[in-house]
Amino acid sequence: MKQISFADAEYAGKRKQTRRERFLIEMDQVVPWKALIALIEPHYPKGEGGRPAYPLMALLRVHLLQNWFGYSDPAMEESLYETTILRQFAGLDLDCIPDETTILNFRRLLEKHDLAAGTLGVINGYLGDCGLMLRQGTIVDATIIHAPSSTKNKDGKRDPEMHQTKKGPQTRKPRVSAKTQKAPNGEPFA
Repeated sequence: MKQISFADAEYAGKRKQTRRERFLIEMDQVVPWKALIALIEPHYPKGEGGRPAYPLMALLRVHLLQNWFGYSDPAMEESLYETTILRQFAGLDLDCIPDETTILNFRRLLEKHDLAAGTLGVINGYLGDCGLMLRQGTIVDATIIHAPSSTKNKDGKRDPEMHQTKKGPQTRKPRVSAKTQKAPNGEPFA
């Protein structure tokens, strides 16, 4: 029996079940996993030569997490490290998280053999038969880009290739004189 990590032990003791957790529990129960594995397995590499392949079920679950929550490949890798419920759904431990290239390669494998749309079609068809509907959600994947705020170069002089933009509206509203109710140019307002 494998010993659980401190993070998993702390997560197991929490009291509230989140919406994401309830969603993943329901998807775990209703998705036809055997049918999806049978669809993909003939095209999945056996891991002969080189490092061993990740379990097909784990990468399929990671792929579905990406689709359901709108993660990019790097964001999916980071989320697997950060979020216990995502790791548990995928059946992964902290010491064997697939990197973003592995996630990308699996997605490309599905696209190459026209399986990406097929897997989602099988899931949506099965959910439709059960009277359920699934739409893609979005979790904002914001990336902070560090850029200099100054338009000056190292010499302290203005760099001709750099420019700043102004915030807010770029047009001025005409001022109205309270006495005459006319614009400053003398024309009456319509």
